[in-house]
Amino acid sequence: MAQVPSNPEIEQLAAAIGEEVYIGVARWHLYLRDAHLHTVLAERLAPQVMAGKVDENAVTEVLQGIPVKVGGGRKELPLADLLPMQSLLNLLDVLEEFSRKWAQ
Repeated sequence: MAQVPSNPEIEQLAAAIGEEVYIGVARWHLYLRDAHLHTVLAERLAPQVMAGKVDENAVTEVLQGIPVKVGGGRKELPLADLLPMQSLLNLLDVLEEFSRKWAQ
């Protein structure tokens, strides 16, 4: 059975995600902490990170499953569609760093 990260570990992961990962909107960077999406993303990715199974396809699948309301809720887009490539790479770096940290 996979080990489940504690609340403080998830909060640390969420804080790092919130500072490094952003949504690209009209050349603006809306960081996930400001969009209030960092915690839900950390909660969904924590089991993969804890298991040391961080790969782009698995992360993208999780991002596809997180709907983001835009236009006052008139539309929903998957979070994966809103992250520029650099932001996805930042996310993967954060996840790999935490995976190494939690493996110790």
